[in-house]
Amino acid sequence: MDFDLSPDELAIQSLARDFARQKIAPVAQEYDERAEFPRAIVEAAREIELMNLAMPVENGGGGLGTMAVVLVSEELAWGCAGIALAILLNELVALPIVLGASQEQKDRYLRRLAEGIGSYALTEPDAGSDVAAINSRAERTPDGYRISGHKIFISNAPEASFFVVFAKTDRQAGMWGISAFFVDRDLPGVKVLPALRKMGQRADPTAEVVFSDVLVPPDALIGAEGEGMKLAMRVFERSRPMVAAFAVGVAQRALDEATAYANRREAFGHRIIDHEGVGFKLADMSMRIEAARLLTRKAAWRIDAGLPAALDSAHAKAFAADTAMWATTEAVQVFGGYGYSREFPVEKLMRDAKVLQIYEGTSEIQRMIIVHQLREGRALQSHSPSTRFATRSANGGAPSGT
Repeated sequence: MDFDLSPDELAIQSLARDFARQKIAPVAQEYDERAEFPRAIVEAAREIELMNLAMPVENGGGGLGTMAVVLVSEELAWGCAGIALAILLNELVALPIVLGASQEQKDRYLRRLAEGIGSYALTEPDAGSDVAAINSRAERTPDGYRISGHKIFISNAPEASFFVVFAKTDRQAGMWGISAFFVDRDLPGVKVLPALRKMGQRADPTAEVVFSDVLVPPDALIGAEGEGMKLAMRVFERSRPMVAAFAVGVAQRALDEATAYANRREAFGHRIIDHEGVGFKLADMSMRIEAARLLTRKAAWRIDAGLPAALDSAHAKAFAADTAMWATTEAVQVFGGYGYSREFPVEKLMRDAKVLQIYEGTSEIQRMIIVHQLREGRALQSHSPSTRFATRSANGGAPSGT
């Protein structure tokens, strides 16, 4: 068992860490207050290849694995979770294309992601955790499909040139009647509403998107009709470690800020870090953050190794998101009244953390997944000797088994 990162992984982690500290953190508060999309930072990240990390090289991506996405996500979220999401959301949009699209579709839409921004349109006003309840419909026409529906909380929607849209092609089939489509933003009937006013992660725009009798050609369908639900679940299994890594980055920033403050703030003649009431908070934060980091990297490793990872992704996403919310709340407490002020960064961290317990499947949904895995006996399988962390080969990268 080897927990060391490979030289390539250390290199991409270092690049992301420097970018977060030099380009993101100094302007994070400004973008948050203005609720402005960080276009210049996004393009700077694209230029140094911190975007589209897991996309195939032949389509303009980095050709890296989930572990690289996780490492970069943690570092960028340390700087600002909203800016990190603006940069890395293309990773989510690319997943249904890589997993379900034809080669012609991959060549067309992944290249557009490499040069621009896409968006993933699943959630609806009456269908959040219950994905099967979506009401958007896609009716066949002689020339393709007519799509109508209302999506909400769609990240990067105001900036996207196209959407991956989930709609029902068979309303009687429930979840098995859902299909996925490419929908270009400039098609008649597509309307992106003004960005929503949010509590946190304000640098990444989130909006409602309305599709009113939007006509798309037959080749806009991703995969076959009725495969949308299966595709969405496969995407979530692979995207949740990225969200977990965001949570680790936010929590680590909270610990770093709280520790620095506790080392310089004095009360009753001592630095407050020397008071157990504060010091133990920091110790507990450190332990839980490291546990969240290890769960997240384990999930990423299983995905890169081609192993089932639904349980591991649920473990990581729920634990890391809950840890981020708890750790940022504790950081505010360490700062006391100053923590409640916008003059210090921890109040923003607390606001940014909350949505990590909500998007990509709430913490409650993750627990439902875990219970289902336990009920089916699958939880035991992920701990068998053949699926533990592998020792890395001497040439620096690929897992070589236990």
